[in-house]
Amino acid sequence: MLIGYIRVSKSDGTQTLEPQRDELHAAGIDPSRIYEDMASGRHDARPGLTACLKALQPGNTLVIWKLDRLGRDLRHLVTTAEDLRSRGIGLKVLAGAGAQIDTTSANGRLAFGIFAAFAEFERELIAERTHAGLAAARARGRMGGRPRKMNRATLTMAMAAMFDRGAVAADVAKRLGITTTTLYVYVNGDGSPKAPGQALLDAGSTRQLQSQAA
Repeated sequence: MLIGYIRVSKSDGTQTLEPQRDELHAAGIDPSRIYEDMASGRHDARPGLTACLKALQPGNTLVIWKLDRLGRDLRHLVTTAEDLRSRGIGLKVLAGAGAQIDTTSANGRLAFGIFAAFAEFERELIAERTHAGLAAARARGRMGGRPRKMNRATLTMAMAAMFDRGAVAADVAKRLGITTTTLYVYVNGDGSPKAPGQALLDAGSTRQLQSQAA
């Protein structure tokens, strides 16, 4: 059985679900089996996706229009797909960069494996930079006085450190020279950024683009 999921980021009328719905319907999916959300992929709760994942049964295939409709980021996408695989559920992408992905076929599994390899590479790079940053901080020694505020570099290291399920928040905060309270203002327990953290990351990206343009 084919189950569909569609999403747009805005619910103010500037974006519509209909083009995605038409694509899934053309792919043979019954309209009653299409779940939907109008939510940001990164921040907002997605009850449609939650219901969709719960409804999927072994032997089903989840069909999406493009990869970015499903995953919050590459790592989240790979984790979700691996969870589906372990449950005996396929994943098929109709368009965009992931249009070769169909985990019910050998070629499709190979295509997704390439995406998964890039995600693992990204994770290892972040972890490597985090370890190097923490080692440099320890080498400099902990400076006295008021703990420093969160900046983009510290936030990136904090996110990577907290992604490790064995990480202790108090230890991470101490190594980064911030308080545990400050850490949890910006970062969730699973390493994902909270709203203030995402705002800091977005601000840093904007400054970088401006400097490049100049």
